[in-house]
Parts: sequence; structure tokens; C-alpha cells
Amino acid sequence: MNKTYELSSIMFKDYPDCVNISQLQQMLGIKRTKAYELVKKGNINAKKLGKDYKISKLNVIAFILGEEQI
Repeated sequence: MNKTYELSSIMFKDYPDCVNISQLQQMLGIKRTKAYELVKKGNINAKKLGKDYKISKLNVIAFILGEEQI
């Protein structure tokens, strides 16, 4: 996870620490259905608050690197 923290200041620096599905789509260059699929299947850890998902930017980076997510 240390590598993930190091890269968080470089990768996706224009995104907030906690992103939504729309921002996840932009970060990964994927369609909305794929973003929901990744979250619902647990490939990217997220929390559902009301109707929305909140995803840690660190989890997105860890997913890309194939590392353990928080």
C-alpha cells in the first residue's frame, strides 16, 4: 500500500480523495455500466451512501496496480 500512497500525489491529482461513479469512469476511461460492475462485484472497494457510491482514490490506484485495497 506504500506505493499506492506515494503515487496518490501524482496520479489523479486533480481528483478529490473520494470520488463518485462518474469520476471513476473518467479516471479509468470506462463506461458507466463497467464502473458499476467493478464496484458491485467488489473489484474496487466502495461504500454506498444513500443512492451514491463513494470510492477512495487510493482504492482506484491500488486496483490499477493490482495491490490490496483499503
